[in-house]
Amino acid sequence: MSLTRCIAAVSVPVCLSTFRRTCLLGSVSRARNRATSVSNTATKSRSEVKMYIAEERGSAYAPDYRVYFKDESGPISPLHDIPLWADKSKRLVNMVVEVPRWTNAKMEISLSEPLNPIKQDVKKGALRFVSNVFPHRGYIWNYGALPQTWENPHHVDPGTQARGDNDPIDVIEIGERVAARGDVYPVKILGTLALIDEGETDWKLLAVDARDPNAAKLNDVQDVETLFPGLLRATVEWFRLYKVPDGKPVNRFAFDGEAKNADFAYKVIDEVHGFWRSLVAGEVADATDINKMNVSAEGSPGRVERAEASAELSKAPPRGLPQPLPPHVDKWHFISNL
Repeated sequence: MSLTRCIAAVSVPVCLSTFRRTCLLGSVSRARNRATSVSNTATKSRSEVKMYIAEERGSAYAPDYRVYFKDESGPISPLHDIPLWADKSKRLVNMVVEVPRWTNAKMEISLSEPLNPIKQDVKKGALRFVSNVFPHRGYIWNYGALPQTWENPHHVDPGTQARGDNDPIDVIEIGERVAARGDVYPVKILGTLALIDEGETDWKLLAVDARDPNAAKLNDVQDVETLFPGLLRATVEWFRLYKVPDGKPVNRFAFDGEAKNADFAYKVIDEVHGFWRSLVAGEVADATDINKMNVSAEGSPGRVERAEASAELSKAPPRGLPQPLPPHVDKWHFISNL
């Protein structure tokens, strides 16, 4: 396996990805196994840097495609083993990128599989691609999730009056860099939208890459409208309409589609992190659909030795060539903004 490397600053890491890119560190590597780097948890030395490697298996756009994660000691779960906080003193959290901006393949962390790799979602036996609802092409931001979070389906949020969607909390990252699938990097939370997706609360955190040139100017939701006028409106429209081409109704939002501020969003993060703690500790009796294999969660019944995690990864198929994208992925859909 060929491995890319990262250059990391002490407080904010700088990572180089090789998903459809090259990396120059003395020599050129075209490997698609990518190294990403984030600061370690706030309880460790500020000079310590944690490295994560995204390893592709199977063929992209095929049912066997998976993206597994490793740290310097071997395979890990991106859901359970990557810490939520990149730097708690600066309120930076780690984001795991599932879908790079401008792409259509609906990739997500697999909750049911050991080590929780990223895979492409399947609906009615077909791999899922989001439609292009004019004028939007694919996902209009880098899209992913926060590790060590879980939206509890047993919890009815008092603000949304809907239960959680049984997934890690989603993140919309609006920085200028187009990320790569499997990237892990620190983000600053700016606010949140409360999507009600088929009757479930599905928080969408607004965030910016902590390394982005505009990060220092972006501290709350009102700054998004100031620096990126129209993006919040486009985001609400995207989520309202993206399922309509599939015959689904228009999505709705709690709070009349108003984006809540950063302080509100961080409270939601604290809550869903608490739900994850209960989940990984085995305190949620009927969460049998979520695989809790991990290598680092103290007291977790799902914690395993590194050798067992490595054995699990060894079962995955070797990496193959990407499959062609279906022709319908490029189709435009024109929908009245209902």
